[in-house]
Amino acid sequence: MEEMDKLVAGFRAFRATYFDKRPELYRDLVARGQHPKVLVIACSDSRVDPALLLNAEPGELFVVRNVANLVPPHQPDGHYHGTSAAIEFAVRDLKVRHILVLGHSLCGGIQALCRSRMGQKLEREYVAQWISLAACACHAGPETGEEALGETTRATERASIVQSLSNLETFPWIRERVDTGELTLEAWWFDIEKGELWAYDSGREQFEILKI
Repeated sequence: MEEMDKLVAGFRAFRATYFDKRPELYRDLVARGQHPKVLVIACSDSRVDPALLLNAEPGELFVVRNVANLVPPHQPDGHYHGTSAAIEFAVRDLKVRHILVLGHSLCGGIQALCRSRMGQKLEREYVAQWISLAACACHAGPETGEEALGETTRATERASIVQSLSNLETFPWIRERVDTGELTLEAWWFDIEKGELWAYDSGREQFEILKI
């Protein structure tokens, strides 16, 4: 129960910060509803919390998190599409102005993808199918050795983010807003080891470190 007690203490600190010291913030969010300008599609990894990483206030970000921060292509087939549903709500109902795909180093989902491409079987009911969304971004193969796995994974992490940008544009209501200038698509990659943030330059087709 120690872990749960810590969560309760954390909520106590949150309540003191936002309800006791700044009650007007949540009064406004309750009265006006949420109006975030940015949709962040991030990984479920516990080390990469977008709100903490970007020092965001409550109500500033609409966040979607999944394994390996992947975006599936537009596929209205009547099946369950949690990530696509959240993206649709953010774009069509909340009318966000920016979509940011936020990836990171040491991503377990991408490493699992690379290992599966190397011939290692991933015995998971849902993860294996999900990460296959990024298969075309992975250049690992049976000949890839363990020594090269780290660099291959890093390259795939970045390439999969770019692939997710392309998949976003397959949604017609995203493509329409991008064309009219109402919506921008961005891609960032966070280096956990070095504490560096990299942004994708679509013109140069490469990631470049953000100067802080």
